[in-house]
Amino acid sequence: MNSPRTEAIHIAQAKLELHPVYLDTETTGTGPTDEVIEICMIDDEGLPLFDSLVKPVGKVSLDARRVHGIGDEMFADAPRWWVVWPQVEAVLAGRTVCVYNADFDLRILQQTHAKYKMRWSLPEGTNFFCVMKLYAQFYGEWNARTRGYRWQSLEDAGKQSRLTLPNAHRSIADSLLTRALLHHIADQ
Repeated sequence: MNSPRTEAIHIAQAKLELHPVYLDTETTGTGPTDEVIEICMIDDEGLPLFDSLVKPVGKVSLDARRVHGIGDEMFADAPRWWVVWPQVEAVLAGRTVCVYNADFDLRILQQTHAKYKMRWSLPEGTNFFCVMKLYAQFYGEWNARTRGYRWQSLEDAGKQSRLTLPNAHRSIADSLLTRALLHHIADQ
């Protein structure tokens, strides 16, 4: 019987065989009405497939701005979500999409759709995979309260894995760090 860590390594190796896309978003905040303001997707070689600011309807919260540094003044030439989405959808269609905290990013993508009264749908075969949950299993710190593995921040996971890429809280940097982390797990 494999240990949970060994199982995580095998899962990472299997995901890499699918040549996944890595996605990260930055947002106006974390609440139920917040939206995407930056999105990046890279391929498994680390090459950008799509990277753009997105002009929001609402304002960027002060808390969010303190984290990622993206302010309202940066959106002068940024496209709106309905302009960006067809390009994003084309990259994601039918792919395995690796995300650090996939539940959050998927919720934010859907919320942004709802804000613009767009119907949410992705082509069959599109599969979001949470690297954060896999890393938690790999790292193995047990959380007795939740009876599961304790989630680590992307920044902490990078440091714990001795990865030299920074967690800059910008979509391109965080996508690259997520990719490096999945490769790190698979290479153990």
